[in-house]
This record gives sequence, C-alpha cells and structure tokens, in this order.
Amino acid sequence: MRSDSTMIDERTEELASLHAFDLLEGAELAAFEASLAQDAGRRALVHELREAASALSLAAPATTPPAWLKSRLFVSLAEKSHPEDQRVTSFAPLAWFPWAIAACLALTSAWLAQLYFSQKSESIAQHEQAALAQMEMQSVQNQLEAEHILASRQLADLQEQIKTNGDLSHLEIAKLVSLLGNSPQPRAIAVWDPALQQGVLTVEKLPTLAADKDYQLWVIDPKYPDPVSGGVFTVDARTGTARLSFHPGQVIATAAKFAVSCERKGGRPRPEGPIVLLSE
Repeated sequence: MRSDSTMIDERTEELASLHAFDLLEGAELAAFEASLAQDAGRRALVHELREAASALSLAAPATTPPAWLKSRLFVSLAEKSHPEDQRVTSFAPLAWFPWAIAACLALTSAWLAQLYFSQKSESIAQHEQAALAQMEMQSVQNQLEAEHILASRQLADLQEQIKTNGDLSHLEIAKLVSLLGNSPQPRAIAVWDPALQQGVLTVEKLPTLAADKDYQLWVIDPKYPDPVSGGVFTVDARTGTARLSFHPGQVIATAAKFAVSCERKGGRPRPEGPIVLLSE
C-alpha cells in the first residue's frame, strides 16, 4: 500500500501498473482514465510506474520478443484502428435481413401470380375447346338433318316421276358429286327418262354465284363431240338448293354422264367455265 494525500488500495495499484504497460482495454481503461482526471495521486502513481517501466526496459538486456507477441500486437492495432469497420461488419447481415425477407416475399408473390394466371388460362382454353366441340357436334347434326331433308326431297321427286311414267325401269338415276373440295359438300341427283327425253335435277348446298354467272347442266352423250346443254339455273341464296326440269335440245341416245359447270349469264353452247358437279 502506498502512502500519499490519497489512500491507494491494491486494486488501484494493479490497474495503474497495467495502465503503465498499456495493458488495460475496454471499459476498465475508460473507467481508470476517468478516475485519473479526478485524482492527482493516481496520476502521480501512473507517472512513477511509467518511469520505472522505462528504466527497467533500458536496463534489461536486448532480447527477441516471441512470435506470438508480435502477432498479438498487430491484431490489437488492427482492431483499434478500425473499430467502426468491425462494428459494421458484425451487424451488416442484420441490416440486410429485412431486405432479404422482402425479396423472398416478392418472388413468392410473383410465382403465385404466374401460377394463378396459368391455371386461369388453362381453364379458359378448356371452356373454349368445349364450346368448339359443341359447335362441331351441332354442325354435324345440322348436316345430317340437311342430308335427311335432301334424301326426302329426292325420294319425293322420284315418286312423282314414277307416278308420271308408271314404270321405274325406264328411268336412269345418277348421283353427282362435288369437284369444289369445299365444306359442306354440294350434292345433286339427276333423274333421266330416255323415252320422254326429259329429266329432273335436284341440287343441295351449291354456293351462290355472282349476278353475271349461272350454273349450266350438261348431258354427256358419246355420239356427240360436245356435251349437250340441259339448261341454266340459279340456287337459293340461303340454302344453295335448286330444282331444274330439263329437256335437252338434241336427242340423247345414251346419257353416259351428267355435269354442272359455272358459266356466263344465260349459258354457253359448249362448256367454258369450271365443272363443279359430275356424275359418278
């Protein structure tokens, strides 16, 4: 224990010794330096200890310090010279943590939105496909009904022709098929009476022509170099139907085939336009 104007205890002497050799750190260093500002006796003690440490270091023989002491000094100097950097580095992850959470939430929301719109688009596509299937089914049903009506009309025409002639064996019946390649396919039936040199043509689903065009029926007889005209006709604009009673201008020995072409208004003496229907 040292006697002076102020009593100094053993703890104070220990702290003064450590301070003289710069071995105090942190809170102890701050507290001891604060007490030095208020206690002249402590300042005198620290001064004496520093003087003694200096004299002792000069009196001691020169020795090489251990390697660990040099490393510790460098580490201590680095920590003291960059306290702010160390603090920022230690707390940097905590500062970025809310931003990382926000980014994850944004990515999750974007993925959920994409999933929602994808499922919604798939649902709309399924509804559209169902609607198209329903339309196709209705179209097929309408086509079947139209074919049934056409068959009924053709049978009625045939029955009327039988009643008129009295004998079915005298009639020649030919089915004409479309060469247009469109849909729905036009259909036609020609009933020919060689004895009376007259016939009936019934057509269905033929496209409507321009005002300066007519359909023209042709009877193909091998004894003539050109087909024989059976007359011109137009079709109903809504249904594409027509019924033509025809009387060729020349005697037909053999009605090998029947054809329908698209010609200029009023017809032509021989076919000039495209053939749209031809008997099998």
